Amino acid sequence: MLMKAVDSYLAVRRAAGFELKKQEYLLRSFTRFASVRGDEYITTPTVMDWASQIETPRYRLEVVVPFARYLQAEDERHEVPPSRVFGPRPSRRIPFIFSQDELNRLFQAAMRLEPLDSLRPHTYTTLFALLAVTGLRISEALNLRFEDVTADGLVIHRTKFQKSRLVSLHETTEAGLQRYLERRKRTAATDNHVFVSLRERGLSRNAVFETFDKLRKSTGLDRGRGTGRRPRIHDLRFSFAVRALETCPEGRDNVGRHMLALSTYMGHTSIRYTYWYLQATPHLMRDIAQACDSFLKAGAP
Repeated sequence: MLMKAVDSYLAVRRAAGFELKKQEYLLRSFTRFASVRGDEYITTPTVMDWASQIETPRYRLEVVVPFARYLQAEDERHEVPPSRVFGPRPSRRIPFIFSQDELNRLFQAAMRLEPLDSLRPHTYTTLFALLAVTGLRISEALNLRFEDVTADGLVIHRTKFQKSRLVSLHETTEAGLQRYLERRKRTAATDNHVFVSLRERGLSRNAVFETFDKLRKSTGLDRGRGTGRRPRIHDLRFSFAVRALETCPEGRDNVGRHMLALSTYMGHTSIRYTYWYLQATPHLMRDIAQACDSFLKAGAP
């Protein structure tokens, strides 16, 4: 019974655009565990016992709770376990916001990658620069094919949430990408990925992360400005979002429109994920705090 319910739940969620590969694995693990106990309905003790089999049970619980809510809506005999029994969700990591000087150092180091006479230094310089000026996810950039680069921008097909979108490019970004593509097309690679390795196949995430780590150390960025927060590849996306917000015109209506446009551009499924970037945008946070203070003072007796 529970295994069939998993199929139904996943079908509904995937119809909304979610991939849920890891969630499917965990839900099927949970239903097998419950079936061995003879449970036909979700019970809190069974969920707790299953989740507690590992040292970090919180994520397991977070997977089962929405599944339990889904089933309880149809049958109240299913129990929804308390979501914070293993403690609150850890706070999100504070992003490292690259300065322009730090970006330049990263790009210059990428251009010194060996072999100097190969495509490799141009590949990594273009890849990291593209992430910095478009806010693409690393997976989206690595999945780009020749046909995805159009006169209107980049067509992103394989997003985190299986949705497609068009990412427009500034004319300088477009020019830089075209220069790289001219060089890239002169290689003998038959693979149609935009970014390829020396073996003339699409770049792997592991190779990119390893190269980024080496560049981070060689440029001194590994020290993280003395804060211990070393930059990650994903921080290029964070930096783009924060810079975009910093150019936002003043006024709450303008901020709202700007946030909605940025949310769509970055491929967020909900604007609440975009609003999170406000905490790394001091002057906008200050404006919001001042607006709240003025509102409260105006309403005071």
